Amino acid sequence: MTGEQLEISHGPASAVVTIVGAGLRAFEVGGVPYVETYDDEPPMGAGGVLVPWPNRVAGATWSQNGETHTLEATEAVRGNAIHGLVRRAQWSVVSHVDSAVTLEVTVDEAPGWPFPFRTAISYTLTDDGLTIEHTVANRGERPMPFGVGTHPYPRPGNVDVDDCSLTLAARTVLPVDLDTMIPNGSPIEVTGTDYDFGDGRPLRDVELDTAFGGCAPGQDGYVRHSVRSGDGSGVEVWAEPAFGWVQVFTPGEFPGKGARAVAIEPMTCPPDALNSGVDLLWLAPGETWTGRWGISPLGA
Repeated sequence: MTGEQLEISHGPASAVVTIVGAGLRAFEVGGVPYVETYDDEPPMGAGGVLVPWPNRVAGATWSQNGETHTLEATEAVRGNAIHGLVRRAQWSVVSHVDSAVTLEVTVDEAPGWPFPFRTAISYTLTDDGLTIEHTVANRGERPMPFGVGTHPYPRPGNVDVDDCSLTLAARTVLPVDLDTMIPNGSPIEVTGTDYDFGDGRPLRDVELDTAFGGCAPGQDGYVRHSVRSGDGSGVEVWAEPAFGWVQVFTPGEFPGKGARAVAIEPMTCPPDALNSGVDLLWLAPGETWTGRWGISPLGA
């Protein structure tokens, strides 16, 4: 269901990217997995590219300049539009060399989305891990609002997630209506709450399907989240400051794994940003946006 599988490698590292959706299916170093993989169709959004919006649009409708747009309700059980327009699209290969692959797709029109655009994604393996670069280009004649997200399930090697701690660079948490998963309040400071993962907290018994904001870059200019075992080994998800939001999801069992997993999803904007306007990105006609994030193994 994911089409051709594109493999890249660099030294002991390897990754697999799918033609359908341009999703990340596998990333290993020396045979040790650093993302959850799957057998057939990607479960629970695994590896998805979320453009031109991440997460949900309430009721699959949004408005701009007094004009209401109706998207396809791709989260039918809640009536929302979820995770953009390109997860199930057939992408084209722009380049494919030993350690890197670039794909692109053009969306000329879609229900509820009157902005033609092109988006590309590059996966590159280096000595430090896997770097992912997104570009979005406005091919229309008016300014285009958009957001970018992605849906990896970083895996701390062969260690059980429940034996690890989660660290997030986030300073706020966004309250949502649990029936619709749409924001119903302003961001709340996490300091001193059960949502404070700034110094790392054990993942065992933690249940999250939660949008965090205020993701602060460190001195090196990058936002960094991680899942680590007691000896310090594990996996890190890093991102440029544009990815100021992160959705964290802890499903009770990842299909085919028989154990829990954790999704750490860098996002440029929160859920329902097309309606709220919070941290939406904008592109003028002919303009292109670029943003990067990545996944790195952590040694003991």
